[in-house]
Amino acid sequence: MTIEILVTKPKKLIILAALGAAVLAGSLLTFRGSETYAQEAKPAKAAPSVPVSVATVVQQSVPVRIQAIGNVEAYATVALKARVDGQIVTVNFKEGQEVKKGAALFKIDSRPFEATLRQAEANLMRDTAQKEQTLSQEKRYKELLEKNFVSKEAYAQIRTNADSAGASALASKAAVENAKLQLEYCTIHSPIDGFVGKVMLQMGNMVKANDTNPLVIINQVRPIYVNFAVPEQHLSAIRGYMNKAQLAVEALPPNSDKPAVPGTLSFIDNAVDTTTGTIKLKAVFPNKDNALWPGQFVGTSLRLYDQKEALVVPSQSVQTGPKGQYVYLVKPDMTTELRIVEVDRNDGENAIIAKGVQKGEQVVVKGQLRLAPGLKVVIAKPAEKK
Repeated sequence: MTIEILVTKPKKLIILAALGAAVLAGSLLTFRGSETYAQEAKPAKAAPSVPVSVATVVQQSVPVRIQAIGNVEAYATVALKARVDGQIVTVNFKEGQEVKKGAALFKIDSRPFEATLRQAEANLMRDTAQKEQTLSQEKRYKELLEKNFVSKEAYAQIRTNADSAGASALASKAAVENAKLQLEYCTIHSPIDGFVGKVMLQMGNMVKANDTNPLVIINQVRPIYVNFAVPEQHLSAIRGYMNKAQLAVEALPPNSDKPAVPGTLSFIDNAVDTTTGTIKLKAVFPNKDNALWPGQFVGTSLRLYDQKEALVVPSQSVQTGPKGQYVYLVKPDMTTELRIVEVDRNDGENAIIAKGVQKGEQVVVKGQLRLAPGLKVVIAKPAEKK
């Protein structure tokens, strides 16, 4: 019995020690688990508000326009040619220079024509003297005929000579006028106001009357035309509004930092181009500052009428998604709402909304990529202008 008790006590002690260690380990695990739960149970921090830029939906009168690409055309173009043969002795302008109507541009050697004029004037003097003599003779013969001192046949001959001398005098006078005209043609004047181009024949060259190649080309640019074409479905509207009032047209050269040039529609072609389905139009512009230049391509805008009380937002506020075009609205509680909209058309930097927004609502124009419906936003202040 004694030996059995001695053997059993160490075993009990070992078992008790193992149980104590297990309880201690469980307590530690329980404490750490509760600490971890407490940490996880702390509330998460709220997401920061997204900074955005906004614009207010406005209701205003907006012009209805038709946009097109146009080509500038000179109001008048003159290919200047010589009317007489001769040698160019003077060129009185520089290439590209602006010239006035009547300005002397070229001078052709006039000495041969001056000699021809002097000869024609001498012939006129001779024929005029002969005319006076035959008229005087005819007068005397008429008096003699009345007194029956000469026959009628003799008087008729004298009368014929007088008429012939008068005709010769008229021919000589016409020759003098023609010689003067030829002499005037030796100086070539500008028939219009405009800008001259490249000189085809320089001083010293021989020219021929009405030669194939012109001496220089002059373009009138004030006023100036712009040709453009629009789809044929706009034809009836354009004709209708043009019958009521003159239609305004604006032209803007590419990469221009100046405002658009104003003009008016002046011409509608008499037939639709069947190959392109477009109708050709022409507008005239005063072009006082030479902003438009012949041959230049420009953006044109034909104004038909003004749409009253149109809802307008910046074009950059309109986004495109799977369900169509939409905008982000900022509600009074500074949260966002995604609103599907129907865009009627774009006019420059503005979009005209047909359906989806109301006057006074605020739309996001910058920062849409970070937004989602219901997110909090903060309106960023615009940068101060220096």
